Amino acid sequence: MDYPIHKCIFQSDIQSLSTLIRTHNIAEKDKHGNTPLHLAVMLGRKECIQLLLAHGAPLKVKNLAGWSPLAEAISYGDRQTISSLVRKLKQQAREQMEERRPDLVSALHKMGDFYMELKWDFQSWVPLVSRILPSDICRIHKSGASIRMDTTLVDFNDMRWERGDISFIFNGDQKPGKSLTVLDNKAKLYQRVRYEETELEIEDEVDVLMSSDIMAAQMSTKNITFVRAQTGWIFRADKREMVGPFNADFYQINGMVLESRKRREHLSEEDLQNNKAMMDTLTKGKSQGLINGETPNRRASLNPPPDSNISWEAYLEAPAGECPLLGRSHVYKESSKAFRATVAMSPDFPLTVDMLLNVLEVTAPFKHFGKLRQFVQMKLPPGFPVKIDIPILPTVTAKITFQEFAFRNDINPDLFQVPSDYVEDPMSYYGAYMAMMMVLPASSV
Repeated sequence: MDYPIHKCIFQSDIQSLSTLIRTHNIAEKDKHGNTPLHLAVMLGRKECIQLLLAHGAPLKVKNLAGWSPLAEAISYGDRQTISSLVRKLKQQAREQMEERRPDLVSALHKMGDFYMELKWDFQSWVPLVSRILPSDICRIHKSGASIRMDTTLVDFNDMRWERGDISFIFNGDQKPGKSLTVLDNKAKLYQRVRYEETELEIEDEVDVLMSSDIMAAQMSTKNITFVRAQTGWIFRADKREMVGPFNADFYQINGMVLESRKRREHLSEEDLQNNKAMMDTLTKGKSQGLINGETPNRRASLNPPPDSNISWEAYLEAPAGECPLLGRSHVYKESSKAFRATVAMSPDFPLTVDMLLNVLEVTAPFKHFGKLRQFVQMKLPPGFPVKIDIPILPTVTAKITFQEFAFRNDINPDLFQVPSDYVEDPMSYYGAYMAMMMVLPASSV
């Protein structure tokens, strides 16, 4: 296969690209897993990038090395390109959400109304760390196409976490701009989660991306196996216990590996020192441009990397997965950690796994709920996972217990409304955080 669109980009042939782009698949991957957009970004072909974006080239896609076009754009360091990709990524995420929305709302309507409690216990193999890790009981109410989730654990990152008394309300029957609301119950504030962000917020995000490590983390599930857990010293038997009111069969999960990689060829030593202060400011909900009412000092583009001088023929002849260096020389670190975990599956739980996935799709912007949803999507043993161990970070695992569940027909409709004494606060950190998580998932980088 000769990959004609890829070849046009490699040779910077805009005229041929303009013609071929109408009749060829611009999402096609070459032998190295690169889409045309990957190549255009790594080679700094700005006109090609804009043409591909205008024709809907996908951004949430990774090459064989595990990197997205946005990751490669951050490495190359051209601010205009990074901004264009961030905007397009947000647009594509919104469009995908709206495509899924009717099916999600329909599925929620067909599901019975219920109340559910999930207990989160975080643990670490690092000595003494488990003592300071948080726990949380998350309460979920569901009525019709509406879901309310009450939590005290808002964000979790390394050894830092954001505590609060937060309610997240999804009203599926409302218009997109009004369907997501975050309540800060301590401050009695609320914010409608916007699907579109201001130019100032987008440029703040670009500053963060250009000043931070490029991260890629994934749970490898290729070699996972489930083996019945055993109990007893002499007479061994399959482990079966009650989890809350539910009978459950316990399984050992073998072969679970968390792989993480970090790149920083685009960062200077000064960047590494300044990065923490900037992140602290932005995660408190303040725009860089609003700290002192000043015009922010935006991150400038890097000088382009040296021309690779790789020919199209040499690129194609390289073994699959051994892509020649086309951009900046990588400075990266990778690590992997194997986890031994357990899952308790109950045939008695009233909810099905498919129903749970629909609920978790609404709550997935919370990082730890996103991890739970990824895990539940695996091919699990029969039943419902009422108790699960999942890795959240390389040093931290979470034990999730579905400790209470009941179908109910007396769910108070007021739970899904903003209380009359709450004040709208468009600058609330929680709403901005939710909006960013929903349209710029970490996996996109």
